[in-house]
Amino acid sequence: MENPLPERSYQLLHIFNEVTTGEIASTVIAIIIILILLFCSALVAGSENAFFSIPKQKLDEIKSEDSPASKAIMFLLNKPKTLLATILITNNFINIAFVLVSNTLFDLLINPEIQKTTSFFVFQVTFITFIIVFLAEITPKIYATQHYMSFSRLMALPIYYLSKFWSPFVWILVKSTSIIDKRITKKGHMVTVDDLEHAIEITSHANQPRQEKEILKGIVNFGNTDVKQISRPRMDVKSVDLSWDFKQVMAYFNEWGYSRMPVCDSSFDKVKGILTMKDLLPHIEKPANYKWHTLIREAFFVPESKMIDDLLKEFQTQRKHIAIVFDEFGGNLGIVTMEDILEEIFGEIHDEFDEDERLYSQLDANTFIFEGKTLINDVCKLMKVDPDSFEKAKGEAETLAGLLLELNGKLPFRGQKIEHSIFSFTVEAVDKRRISRIKVVVKR
Repeated sequence: MENPLPERSYQLLHIFNEVTTGEIASTVIAIIIILILLFCSALVAGSENAFFSIPKQKLDEIKSEDSPASKAIMFLLNKPKTLLATILITNNFINIAFVLVSNTLFDLLINPEIQKTTSFFVFQVTFITFIIVFLAEITPKIYATQHYMSFSRLMALPIYYLSKFWSPFVWILVKSTSIIDKRITKKGHMVTVDDLEHAIEITSHANQPRQEKEILKGIVNFGNTDVKQISRPRMDVKSVDLSWDFKQVMAYFNEWGYSRMPVCDSSFDKVKGILTMKDLLPHIEKPANYKWHTLIREAFFVPESKMIDDLLKEFQTQRKHIAIVFDEFGGNLGIVTMEDILEEIFGEIHDEFDEDERLYSQLDANTFIFEGKTLINDVCKLMKVDPDSFEKAKGEAETLAGLLLELNGKLPFRGQKIEHSIFSFTVEAVDKRRISRIKVVVKR
């Protein structure tokens, strides 16, 4: 009876070839080679995780050992690029060999007509990829991460000798990646403070306390702030005069409640040292003619340009809490304290002796009234605007009153309006020498 099926269709029904006795031996050899290649690929792939999972304390132990494996581990970890290049090259060669031998095995076992179909090609690629990824990548790497010491010792010498064997290829790969690294470093993206602040804003969730967000912003800006921006101006500094008697000094400390004050000789430009309440208290019963000058401690002077992160380190190492700020001409501008620095991160810090003195009030979302002596840096924080908004206009000014003098060129009169960018300033109180109160409207 005639076969109703076409010859090609009949061939497709036979998926497997009829294997001869000679081909059986070739098939068995191909399967053995495939298993060996899979095992080798798993060892090499797992060694990457094993080597880089060794903790520092274990490395100290390995250094003290005198075995060849320990020496090989230290050699490879001291040259991580060489290690990675050796693993990458070896693994690629093994996987290529695995694919070639697997293809030979399919040729021996599978009907040639079946091999020509698209569905078989897809099956072949999927099957080989799954075998390599699951058995030769994921599984050994998980095992190697958990048993990093035994795995590293097992593979140390083989990887070491492979690095020597592949040395020409390793050298080319390491050198090429070094060139790329240098180019990337030169063209690397510089992350600005504004970028970090924006990142804090977009990564903060709705339920996160605002105080936490402000602290993070304070830390970001901490290394970008100099002493001049946070120092207390000399007109607001309370100081003890060298000519006062002991009773006057004690009364002054009692009046203002400070724990330490500068001691001046008639002028703040002549600071002689720092006097602390802690040193005065043991002598509280002494008469007015008591020689309190012997209690004066040496003053700590810092330039206005010093960054506050550096100053904080100096405060910690020298055990200081207050410094006199001077300018480039040697004149004393004011003081800066440890509290002023910490407030840049944590916000205002009040103790039980601080009076509730508000330097500003907020009328609505965009309208504020500030004291003229308020620092520009603090004004920007309170209004939530970019501190660089006044960078070009402020000149040498650090307070809001100084900014208006820079903008106007002379002392403004009461009620005068001064416009700058998106800000509108109205002078609400002024005397013959200084601006004391200003209303600021932000046109957002």
